[in-house]
Amino acid sequence: MRILAIDTALAACAAAVLDTGRDAMLACEVRPMQRGHAEALMPMIEQVMTQAGLAFAALERIAVTVGPGSFTGLRVGIAAARGIALAAGKPVVGVTTLAAYAAPLFDTDEAIPVVAAINARHEHVYLQIFGRGGYTLMGPRLASLRDAAQRAAASGAPRLTGDAARLLASAWPAGEPAPSSVEQHPAPDIAWVARLGAAAQETGAVKPLYLRAPDARPQDANRIPRR
Repeated sequence: MRILAIDTALAACAAAVLDTGRDAMLACEVRPMQRGHAEALMPMIEQVMTQAGLAFAALERIAVTVGPGSFTGLRVGIAAARGIALAAGKPVVGVTTLAAYAAPLFDTDEAIPVVAAINARHEHVYLQIFGRGGYTLMGPRLASLRDAAQRAAASGAPRLTGDAARLLASAWPAGEPAPSSVEQHPAPDIAWVARLGAAAQETGAVKPLYLRAPDARPQDANRIPRR
């Protein structure tokens, strides 16, 4: 499967083309940025498609991060993915930023729980807790930093990842086992957005996962697919 992956959810604009049949990343571009995703994305997509040597019609799927993340960034990425999918006659699938953060950790070790956390500002985070093998223990939600730390600590000594990993670690409850590791990343790895997109089931229309009322729609995925 040849898949175009797009991520504009957080502090980066990224696009990549993955060929799962060859297990090869054909092209990948990542540019850190807080703003300007709308201006940067389409030229970046054109660049990775040129590097991959593919026409849009040669793709079999488009994957895009659907959140949680920046409201503006999510709209930019999802609109681009929908437009390309419509023009090329290809399906589009959504990948949550929390799953994309967690997936590479389970690729190296399936036994230790993972907590993915994204800074929602004002002492709140978006988080999801994954247990052994990538199974969801707690689905995506918005929580206060204190509540998030208590819920995360209840899973044992998990690995923390996301752009709020250090923030979550700083609020860790006293007396609880410390996190096994803390990995701070400003945005998920676009290669893993592509891999999760290749493994995802097609569900029709792709919508943003905002997790803030009145748009909160937590989605509990059963399991993070492995490579």
